[in-house]
Amino acid sequence: MPRHPVRRLLFVLPLLLGACAARPPLAGQPATPAATAAEDARSVRTPDQAWPAVFAAVQEARLFADQKYFVDAVPRSDPATIEAAFAQQRGLPGFDLRRFVDGHFVLPDEGAATDIPKRDSLRAHIDALWPLLTRRSPAPRPHDSLLQLPHPYVVPGGRFREVYYWDSYFTMLGLAESGQHALVRQMLDNFAHLIDAWGHVPNGNRSYYLSRSQPPFFSHMVMLQAKLEPAAPVRYLPQLRREHAFWMDGAEGLRPGQAHRRVVRLADGSLLNRYWDDRDSPRPESYVQDRQTAAASTRPAGEVYRELRAGAESGWDFSSRWLDDPMQLDTIHVTTRVPVDLNSLLHHLETTIALACGQAGDQACARDYQARAGERAAAIERHLWQADGYYGDLDLRDGQVRTQPTAAALFPLHAGIASPERARSTAAMVRARLLKPGGLVTTTIDSGQQWDAPNVWAPLQWIAVDGLRRYGEDALARDIAAGFLGNVRTLFGREHKLVEKYDADGALQGGGGGEYPLQDGFGWTNGVALALLALYPQLEREPVSNPAAPARRSEDSTTR
Repeated sequence: MPRHPVRRLLFVLPLLLGACAARPPLAGQPATPAATAAEDARSVRTPDQAWPAVFAAVQEARLFADQKYFVDAVPRSDPATIEAAFAQQRGLPGFDLRRFVDGHFVLPDEGAATDIPKRDSLRAHIDALWPLLTRRSPAPRPHDSLLQLPHPYVVPGGRFREVYYWDSYFTMLGLAESGQHALVRQMLDNFAHLIDAWGHVPNGNRSYYLSRSQPPFFSHMVMLQAKLEPAAPVRYLPQLRREHAFWMDGAEGLRPGQAHRRVVRLADGSLLNRYWDDRDSPRPESYVQDRQTAAASTRPAGEVYRELRAGAESGWDFSSRWLDDPMQLDTIHVTTRVPVDLNSLLHHLETTIALACGQAGDQACARDYQARAGERAAAIERHLWQADGYYGDLDLRDGQVRTQPTAAALFPLHAGIASPERARSTAAMVRARLLKPGGLVTTTIDSGQQWDAPNVWAPLQWIAVDGLRRYGEDALARDIAAGFLGNVRTLFGREHKLVEKYDADGALQGGGGGEYPLQDGFGWTNGVALALLALYPQLEREPVSNPAAPARRSEDSTTR
């Protein structure tokens, strides 16, 4: 195999990755609006910063079963006053931590129930779920972690009380199929609002999510709206460009082999992107788990925390895709990898900006972004193709494309980047290694992490089906859709619900693994199920097997 061009600078790259991450702006350069918004986002005090002593005590005591629960609580008074009261009272005889929390915080609702009267069909059940999952931002409360949104939005369900970035695109697919076009537009306007307010779309509309984003699907949301409103790309052009600026922040000053935040310049000058998080502390919503993971590592704790947070930005939190040892979460490396899915999504963002500029009559801008998209596509083809015949992530530490097959390999097909030959080769790998009775698995490794086998996730089914159909791989696309919809329909028939993830190995049940129990609802499953039924209406009627469900795997640990 020929030497990869990245290797020429591998001996300095690890140092440069760390050094450039915190590189300050060039002297004398005025801050751009996007940079100012980013600085504002980094200055927001999250719960672990605003009431640190109370926060650490509650989380370390595991006062609540879910670490996210207390993070969503709202203090009844100024956090400094609460911290002072805690410092004064915690050492007194008979001090009761739970009583203290109840007296000083408004705890969140447990989450709206999604149990509804039985409907005749899966489609009717999903239509009835949408109102139960729709929220409006409450009146602002001081020190609340919830970021206000101007319009209604759909939450995933269960413990997820806020809107989530990449979840929402797949939810919006289903809303469109349900004829909820006004709500689709309102959700799109909410994301535009977040970009205007913060310079990017955060992981979710919570202060503790501001330090990272998620897979960038805003341009896909815009193009979904464009099916009804052809001028939508022009309407949202300012936000499209600001999101691009967020992901490309620091690119102009990079030399080959350097990286800054989310941008990497390879040895041949190619610009590609990575996942990142601006903080290097435990995630507040997974505080104890992150501390345990860092404690198991020989690396500095801050480095492990940054990698865990970057994994959360990827949406694949967590997966053997990011691990040196697939059974050890503390071996996580995300920021030293160039992910194929992220760069495919950014290619779509650049082509959408080019389209919007063209519609607006700005031909210079259109040519610029079309050139950027072309350069990115060429870099993906040059650097993210695995010699065994499918796409993968580039590991910057050794210059090799990782050999592990994952469902991320289908993103270049979804983006239309792949050549017909490479699409056929990728499809062959998918059929041989990732297709299971219950749909498309995320990886081939059963590590206990939730983004690994045997789990199947709705968004990856849609990416696969859409990408394969684009290249004429219709039989494989239908097989994936049939397996996943059979999974969804069987669990629905047995338990009258839709869930966050599913088991693909023929059990036809909800998936396992991860940091929290399986969640019902569920936004993106509802959306993808409706979108797939629109493509394959006959699959709503075809019989599916309904075997007795075996016992589910343990769901209480990410580190086993």
